[in-house]
Order: sequence, then structure tokens, then C-alpha cells
Amino acid sequence: MNRRNRTFAFAYALLDFGIVLLVASSALAQVSPAEIVNPKLRTAEQEYLPQLQSLHHAIGETQFPLPFILTRYVGVDPARQASLDTRGLEFVYFQNRMLLKTSGFYTAAFNSGQLTQNERASRTFQEVIVPILRLIAHEIPPDVGCDGMGFEIAYHARAPRINSDFEGREILAVVLDRADAFAFLNEPGNEQRQAILNRSTIYLDGQPFGLALGRRDALDLEALGRSGSGEAGPATVSPAAVVTARLAAANRSLVPAASPADAERLQAQFQSQLDALLNEDGAKLHLVDYAPPSFAVYHKQLVLQLTLRNPLAFEKSTSSIYRRAAQSFDLFLAPQLKALVAKLPADLRIDALDFSILNRLGNEKDSSEAVEFICPLRSIRSFIEDEIASQDLINQSLVLVNGVRIRLDLELVE
Repeated sequence: MNRRNRTFAFAYALLDFGIVLLVASSALAQVSPAEIVNPKLRTAEQEYLPQLQSLHHAIGETQFPLPFILTRYVGVDPARQASLDTRGLEFVYFQNRMLLKTSGFYTAAFNSGQLTQNERASRTFQEVIVPILRLIAHEIPPDVGCDGMGFEIAYHARAPRINSDFEGREILAVVLDRADAFAFLNEPGNEQRQAILNRSTIYLDGQPFGLALGRRDALDLEALGRSGSGEAGPATVSPAAVVTARLAAANRSLVPAASPADAERLQAQFQSQLDALLNEDGAKLHLVDYAPPSFAVYHKQLVLQLTLRNPLAFEKSTSSIYRRAAQSFDLFLAPQLKALVAKLPADLRIDALDFSILNRLGNEKDSSEAVEFICPLRSIRSFIEDEIASQDLINQSLVLVNGVRIRLDLELVE
């Protein structure tokens, strides 16, 4: 696609984005305390709910250099989501610390040929995080009952090529101690503010990062005395502890990307329970024995993969992929989610369940279709507890047919 067409495509995407935002913002103002599993997080959400609602409104009214949209999940480009969850403020756990997290999408598309990684991250910090810190100081009391403030901001980086641009996404994550978060704006200059950042936890695309304000290149992590986990030397924790802490209470937090090693550790930890699930309940739950439950990493998140054979049969000539996907969910997967989740290990800490539903098309043995539902575990729990509807769960999930992502509206295709 040439640059002119990309410009128009980006403009149309922002227009569509704004329409979705208007609809979503009215319905999804703030995370409800009732949907939070962890009691301490639920209590904090309840206690500070009016302040969070006021902060949400203030952020929405703020004029950033480019539009900024609060969104609960930054892993997927908002312009490509069927609907947008704009509840980007919530209390979460990260490395055994309670944080007030702000997450969202900054509609900047930085030229990577002109700006370095550090310059892009520094611009995002100055243009988005600093103004939000100012709003937090105005809306949230300094003695708020948490350990710090976390930010997870996604933005685009463009790599110019001949007659086209390649556009990718970067995610900047910053964790400040509570005292530092409220003191940051009172510091007289960049030197003092930089000192606060040097003792904070910062990641860029899941990797520890030495953010340097106003500089071309990032700071050297070894010179800052940080370990590979991104923490200061004496406070370093083991990789396993980081994984455990970042998935605590099934709440999404500001974390490094999951790795295949994380999936392997979970596989070893839960192998006996997964074997029992397949052997004792596999037939009842329609799990296939040649693809046993397994952990994997999908889009930097830990998922548990489950392959099920749909007992329903479809006629390819009289149905569409959308109708078959909708019926695979409504008539097969959804009714057994409650029973299936109840059979999973109680202490399972992952981001999502990845269901591969194998559909039979007609009477031919080799005529089949795979419909994949990648659903956040937290959203599944809300669904089986009747807190959200089927379409809400679909909107918060990814749906793929034979590996190609589709947008699915359950009512329109029935």
C-alpha cells in the first residue's frame, strides 16, 4: 500500500475507532467491583470507585498532543477490535504489590527512522503519562491504599520503506512507587525526575528498559544496577516468582511478555491434573485424546489450549463460516463452559483459554473446519457467573476460522 493510501486508511480507522469509542464509553465507564475476584482488589475498587470514575472522565476530557484512548487491554490494536473496553483504570497486583493501573492506546505513529526506541518511549511518557500523573494527583488522595502507580501505554512505530510504510506496535510499561508518583511533578527539573525513573520499574515490549528523558539512547541497565528482571539489585526476585506474582488473582497487570519457558513450567506443574482431566472427563467434555491440553504463549500471553470435537454436523453448502462459528459457540462451547472451568486446577494462573473446536462438514471424513475461541479467563469466569452475556464474551475474545480471524456477531448470523 502506498503512503497516500495508508494515510487515508489510517484516517478511516480513526473515524471507525471514534464511533466504537462513543458507544463503548457510555456502557463501560469503570470496572465494577463485583467482577473482581481478589478481595483486596475488590475492596480498593469499591472504596475509590467515585475517584476512579472522576479520573476516567478527566482523562477523557484532556487534550493530549494526539488522541489517547483508555482501554483495558492493550495487546490488541483498538482499531481492529469488534468492541472496545474503555475501562482502563483498575487496581491490579504486580510482583506482590498493589498498583493503580492506567492502560490505553496513544494514536501516535512515530517514525522509527527518525526517532530511536528511547525517543519514542520518552515522547510517550512526556505526552501521555505525565499529564495523567497530574490528573491522578488531582483526583486520587496521596494516601491511597496501594503501593504504586502503573501505566501500560501502546502506540505505533512506522518503519519507512520504498513506496510504503511498515507499522508495528510498541508497549511502554512504567511502575512508580506511590510516593514517587505524587512527588514526580513537584521535582524542579529533568535531573530529579530522571532519578525517580532510574529507581522505577520500566519495560518496553516486555523487556527491562532504561528510559532516559530528553536523550537519544536509553540508559544502560547494568549502570543503573538493575538485573534482567528489571528490578534493583537487592530486590531481585526469581523468574518463577515474577510469573506467579504477575498473574496473581487472575488480574491483568503491567508485566514482561510471557515466554515459552513460562509455558513449560506450567506444563510440568499441572501435567498430572491435565492428564486426569483428559482421562476422567475427556469424553464428557468432548476433548480429543490426540491433542491433550497444553500450555502455550499466544501474543505474549499464557494460554491453556483445549481441543474439542463438536458433535454437531454442518452442511457447508447451506451455512457460512460465521453461522457455523456462532452455533459452535452458542450450541456447543458456551453450555459446557461452566462444567469445563470447574474441572480445571483451582490455582491455574493464566491469561486465557484457547479453545479449538473441530467441526465436521457434511458426511465426508476429511471435510472439517477448526473454529478457535481465545477467551480471557477472567471474562469466562464473568460469563459463567452471569455477569456478562455471550456477545460480551465474544467481544473480549479472539475468534479464528482455520487460522483466519473473523468478527462475530452472534445475533446477526443466527
